[in-house]
Amino acid sequence: MVEIRRRSLIAGIAALGAGACSKIADSEAGRSVFKAAEGWHRAAHRALAGRQGLAPEYAPEDRSPGFKGNGSITVDSDFYRQELASGFPAWRLTVGGLVEQPLSLGLADIRALPQRSQITRHDCVEGWSAIGEWTGPQLATLLDEAKVREEAKFILFRCADTLYGRPYYESIDMVEAYHPQTIIAHALNGEPLPEKNGAPLRARIERQLGYKHAKYLTGIEAVASLDDIGAGKGGFWEDFAGYQWYAGI
Repeated sequence: MVEIRRRSLIAGIAALGAGACSKIADSEAGRSVFKAAEGWHRAAHRALAGRQGLAPEYAPEDRSPGFKGNGSITVDSDFYRQELASGFPAWRLTVGGLVEQPLSLGLADIRALPQRSQITRHDCVEGWSAIGEWTGPQLATLLDEAKVREEAKFILFRCADTLYGRPYYESIDMVEAYHPQTIIAHALNGEPLPEKNGAPLRARIERQLGYKHAKYLTGIEAVASLDDIGAGKGGFWEDFAGYQWYAGI
């Protein structure tokens, strides 16, 4: 109960910050204050949870009866519709950027890797939550196979979906990338990911708010900086609405 209350408190603070950030970002002084607050948030979260501290996991009977789709609930392209109808035979996930051995993986390759299943609570910045069981390889497994170079500081997620005419993307630092509960999920509650939940692949970053859990994944990139990607703030909602880049709960 203490852990749940702590997560709810931090989620509430993060949600309040996200709701106010577009106004704060209107001035240079506001941006500086917000950046400092985000740095405090990250330091406080990691001090409380530890760099490898686990998000709570639940029993099968705790799973929610339904898991809401949010943001993009499909990909508006002929290729996606064809792949969805046929089980994604041509879908590829690339792993590149600052790596020694770039990868291009199909769903069969993803499923053949060592798998992790975890029943966790998804907390949305809008205030709702749901508990689901996610299955997929740890992101660390993919990064180790690709042999990430030392100069990489962030992991970037490329997605097939768009919102408001802009491609969706997200990013995390190397601590979250190598966290044991950070996985590339292909299944929800023992079944292939539903379309609304990001089929065929989505990131699960269990210690962060839902907008960090990029859906419809097509690419993973190791990068040294986020400055030249999108508007340079590290993710779609960070660029578009001033959400915090570090969304720890």
